[in-house]
Amino acid sequence: MIPLFIKEIRSFLSSLIAIIVIVVFLLAIGLFMWVFPDSNTLDYGYSNMDILFNMAPWIFIFLISAITMRSFSEEKRMGTFESLVTKPISDLQIVLAKYLAGLVLVLFSLIPTLIYYYTVYQLGAPLGNIDIGATWGSYIGLLLLGSCYVSIGLFSSSITENQIVAFILSMFLCFFCFSAFEQLSKLSLFSPIDYLLEWVGINYHYQSISRGVLDTRDVVYFLSFTALFLGFTFKMSRKGK
Repeated sequence: MIPLFIKEIRSFLSSLIAIIVIVVFLLAIGLFMWVFPDSNTLDYGYSNMDILFNMAPWIFIFLISAITMRSFSEEKRMGTFESLVTKPISDLQIVLAKYLAGLVLVLFSLIPTLIYYYTVYQLGAPLGNIDIGATWGSYIGLLLLGSCYVSIGLFSSSITENQIVAFILSMFLCFFCFSAFEQLSKLSLFSPIDYLLEWVGINYHYQSISRGVLDTRDVVYFLSFTALFLGFTFKMSRKGK
């Protein structure tokens, strides 16, 4: 499993797509935080990183879908998936290796944003006037959110040989799971179960963790959601034999 994990990391980092989407993510967040009027931290007048944590889930939909779209679809298109499953590694280990590689890339994209955190920390009046608990809670929430998106991206890639189809399907599923349930809960048609619908969506639990309170119920939700889509991916990978 470890050799496959390392191979996936190298494959991602040697791909222009992975580098480009990470750079685009950092550039987009930087523009919203420091350049664009009405959203940048300097104009806002408060030492917080709300712009980063509000925008990142939406940019992640594009970024992670682009990173994961070739995970299985490329293997199937090139005919290398058949040779991969003949090696002394289980189907579950293949899925986990690809998942962990994708999650590491999400972590790579988040680490440079610590520069933004340091800058906001220094700009606070007085120095360090920033809600540290909420900030780190939001970082944990982003990593857990990224975990869900990676599992969705792998599932999307496992059901098609076309990378573009996998990319579009992943973006749709990520968007739907993040935002659609919350929007549906606002319709009068679903008023009897509005809370349940909102609770099913990812955004509800992401916002909960972003307040700085690490509730085990939210963590269990993210882990269960990730496990569910990894299970779907595992089932599809077995069908692809």
